[in-house]
Amino acid sequence: MTSLTAAGTERGQKRLVLGLLKPVLSLSLVFASFLMLHRLAEKDAFGLKAGGPRAWCGSDCFTFKHSVSTEGPTEQGAPRSRNGTAPSWDAQVLNCSEDASVSSQDWFRRLDSRFHQFVLRKHCRYFPLRINHPEKCTRGHVHLLIVVKSVIEQHDRREAVRQTWGREYETESGSVRTVFLLGTASTGKDSRNLQRLLEYEDRLYGDILQWDFMDTFFNLTLKEVNFLKWFNIYCPRTRFIFKGDDDVFVNTHNLLELIRFRTEERRDERLFVGDIISKAAPIRNRQSKYYIPKELYDGPYPPYAGGGGFLMSGALARNLFRASEAVQLYPIDDVFLGMCLQRLGTAPESHAGFRTFGVTRRRLSPMNSEPCFYKQLIVVHKLSPHELLRMWNVTHGDSLVCAFVLGSGH
Repeated sequence: MTSLTAAGTERGQKRLVLGLLKPVLSLSLVFASFLMLHRLAEKDAFGLKAGGPRAWCGSDCFTFKHSVSTEGPTEQGAPRSRNGTAPSWDAQVLNCSEDASVSSQDWFRRLDSRFHQFVLRKHCRYFPLRINHPEKCTRGHVHLLIVVKSVIEQHDRREAVRQTWGREYETESGSVRTVFLLGTASTGKDSRNLQRLLEYEDRLYGDILQWDFMDTFFNLTLKEVNFLKWFNIYCPRTRFIFKGDDDVFVNTHNLLELIRFRTEERRDERLFVGDIISKAAPIRNRQSKYYIPKELYDGPYPPYAGGGGFLMSGALARNLFRASEAVQLYPIDDVFLGMCLQRLGTAPESHAGFRTFGVTRRRLSPMNSEPCFYKQLIVVHKLSPHELLRMWNVTHGDSLVCAFVLGSGH
């Protein structure tokens, strides 16, 4: 009887906690809204609206699923269409129906149901922009564009990135600019409030690119192709791109030094550098996040960069955009990009400074929290927002003294 009473009490406590969770989350969103509005009011008071009068375009500019992008200036010297006008984002109405010819095929019937929607709609590549910043590459010469994959609710990660390696500033070679790539809130989340918070956030910072597709793991490839198209339209003169996740540490000084060395050596035109994974094959374990059934792909993967972070030249990115249009979408974005590189005949280059699996793959190793490694590497994955801020402050402080030097291999 005592055990039954205890079990009942435990179930009651769980129900109580679950019942309180939703209002607590709603209150958190309301509090965050007030906080962002307060910060926005402060910026407006000092005339510091991010990006100028045309920098922000959220849901007030267009209706959901029928987005019309508000176009601003494109980069000086950008290519123009036949009628002399600057190119613009042309995916303005979402019309993505299922490919009925696939569903009747035998291999599709055998396919794991988790992949059905991806296969039925993988012909849909380009989606309307809900938030756009066509002016991002127009303010002076952009030497490096930092591109960060994020999801709508991870505002704390974006804030940590902005305070550290995603900070925009000027260098002798040109400016460093930052954009975050997002889709819409996935099913089951408070999408309306999250979208409003995102729009406030973008009003503050002017660095969000959001497309009208749901943020899911399989849709990361859509971020890849939509960004490549966006870059080709709005940043055709930008020299370099660093593309990474919102939970990595990036030593921007070392990153810019790598760019400088490669430019001086004239090895920058087809530059693609990262933590390269070679001789990999599809994972057949159904429990894995990266599981791929044989019906979808049967063969070895081409070499590809771990998605935590990689560096490429703007010239190569423009070629990748053209190559990507001839490659079928694939559920794993890192592998898809490797397929595009293979089509171009470009081999991605491995660099010891990119550690997308941590300083060492042993998660509990003290090396993964040693600031001197972060001081000398370029990219380390992964860190929480608190860990990122702490590590950034330590590695950029005057008190850090390191007694060893890692071989970097520029």
